Amino acid sequence: MNSFILQAQDAINRRSFLSSTSSVLGLTALNSLLAPQLLHGAVPTPNLPSFPQLPIKAKRVIYLFQSGAPSQMDLFDPKPQMQKLFGKDLPDSIRQGQRLTGMTSGQKSFPVAPSIFKFAEHGQSRATISELMPHLSTIADELCFIKSMRTDAINHDPAITFFQTGRQIPGYPSMGSWLSYGLGSENKDLPAFVVLSSFGSGRRDDQPLYDRLWGSGFLPSQYQGVKFRNTGDPVLYLSNPNGMSAATRRQSLDDLNALNHQRFGAIGDPEIQARIAQYEMAFRMQTSVPELTDFSKEPQHIIDMYGPDVKRPGSYAANCLLARRLAERDVRFVQLFHMGWDHHSGLPKAIRGQCADTDQPTTALIKDLKQRGLLDDTLIVWGGEFGRTIYSQGALTQDNYGRDHHPRCFTIFLAGGGIKPGMSIGVTDDFSYNILQDPVSIFDLHATMLNRMGIDHNRMTFKFQGLDAKLTGVEKATAVKSIML
Repeated sequence: MNSFILQAQDAINRRSFLSSTSSVLGLTALNSLLAPQLLHGAVPTPNLPSFPQLPIKAKRVIYLFQSGAPSQMDLFDPKPQMQKLFGKDLPDSIRQGQRLTGMTSGQKSFPVAPSIFKFAEHGQSRATISELMPHLSTIADELCFIKSMRTDAINHDPAITFFQTGRQIPGYPSMGSWLSYGLGSENKDLPAFVVLSSFGSGRRDDQPLYDRLWGSGFLPSQYQGVKFRNTGDPVLYLSNPNGMSAATRRQSLDDLNALNHQRFGAIGDPEIQARIAQYEMAFRMQTSVPELTDFSKEPQHIIDMYGPDVKRPGSYAANCLLARRLAERDVRFVQLFHMGWDHHSGLPKAIRGQCADTDQPTTALIKDLKQRGLLDDTLIVWGGEFGRTIYSQGALTQDNYGRDHHPRCFTIFLAGGGIKPGMSIGVTDDFSYNILQDPVSIFDLHATMLNRMGIDHNRMTFKFQGLDAKLTGVEKATAVKSIML
């Protein structure tokens, strides 16, 4: 009898255990869908109190990302020796078995395509700049060229993702999110991280951009970039609906925040706090954004400096002027994406269009920041996700060619923000194919950018999946000391 009772009790205990366990597992599965960062071990923390750790040289970054990959040997890395090799096959000793994209892997030959553009030395630094960039040539002594950038990615999406997040696969925080998380904002009425985009005239059907490129990954979502639209209102729903006053909007937001605070107290989901912060920022942006985007009070000589396209909202020129206005308001990270640089064919015509879009506004932005005393503590970065091949993709003629993707070497430039002006580092071979001196990885670039912002890249971390995750990952990264003031 006692044995029977004990067996029954064991069955009840097992039944109770399995029943309660299934409920817990169900809740865990639900939480993994609603807040996956909780399941994966991402532990949000407030802005890290230990920053800055290094001397601060830059307070903000304006990243002029040229999406699609500009051709380095047509802009900044001239190779005059190639003229005598026109149409000849790229030597195997230069290619060294490098993998190719699917776009040229089937070619029977890889004919050398010398640039048709002229180069000249400019400024006391004697920087070599193509005739395609006449405005930029006038500020050569403000620029620092890195001609030995390299990457591991050979296709656009992983390559752009790599530049933005330090990883080739999606899901990791972007540079702007890391800086927003680590340093916070100096302007309570605007986001710390703003994204602007424009369509190039060189190739209008270029690769699309994805919101995850300015996403916060496993960081709290309040640190993701806020993208301003390039057509229509820069931000949707800035105006209150008909019949709703500002006071009514404030009261409704207070009531909603009270409910969210109550919910946070019940379940502790950190994304609720992020949502509260975002609602408050949206409310303040109703006033700050219209004032920010109103160019009517800009002096005419400033409008003229950025060029005629500045009057077209959403253009690269308008975005450059907007970037200067954001810098004035101490927005931490401004990211401009200008699409249209992917020139697999018809490069000479297409790159002229891209340079017409970007040359004058880029120059104007740097000059404008300098005359306002902002260049010294604003770090400017200009460049794409990889370079282009010296050999032609498709048919080659005396005045027309295309170039495929090339990750082994390419050129970017920096200015301001604690970077030495009027210098160049890095040497590539005669084919602009391999790096001969001073290679710089994406991790090195990220470490350098963080260093100028007063951050040791090894110490800005976030606990995720049991690891101290950081922008520069686990591979060795070294700030490029030779270009630092």
